[in-house]
Order: sequence, then structure tokens, then C-alpha cells
Amino acid sequence: MARWLFKSEPSTWSWDQQVAAGAEGTFWNGVRNHLAKQQMMAMQVGEQGFFYHSNEGKAVVGIVEVIRPYYPDHTDASGRFGMVDVRAVEALRMPVTLDAIK
Repeated sequence: MARWLFKSEPSTWSWDQQVAAGAEGTFWNGVRNHLAKQQMMAMQVGEQGFFYHSNEGKAVVGIVEVIRPYYPDHTDASGRFGMVDVRAVEALRMPVTLDAIK
């Protein structure tokens, strides 16, 4: 089973917002990178990933699970990109910073 990295700016979509989405989860949209698109297309329901606050905080703060596989991203006017749905599984007791990972 694969493990993934979901990067988000806390000011755009934070871990607290992900948790607040509850068991229904939410869509993970806005990806406009072709390599990331290929990775998202490979994601399977039940696979998990790290929720990483990038640029602001630079730390893994929780674990999410893919609950819906790749489908078209309604925010992409070109129709070339898609998204997956994820739900929060658990928060990390302590954030794991990028410096610690390196």
C-alpha cells in the first residue's frame, strides 16, 4: 500500500479545517502539476498520507486517508486536472518539522 504527502498552506486549508470536515472528508483540489496529477491518479481508496503544512510551519501535522479516487477537478477550466477526496485520520502528537525530517 502506498503512502502519500498532501501539502497545504495553513492559510488556505489547515489541518483544523480538515478535521472539521469530519468523516465525510473533503476534496483535494487545485493541483496543477502533471507529476502530482499522475500521483493522484494512482491513489486508491484506503491509502493514507501525511498532511503537511508547507511554507507556513513546514511540518507534518496529521494523517489523512483517501476516501474517493481521482475524478475531475471542478475548479480546472481546462479539464486536464483532477482531485481525490480525503478525510482526517489522526493528528500527530507533535508536528514533525521539515528540519527533523532532513
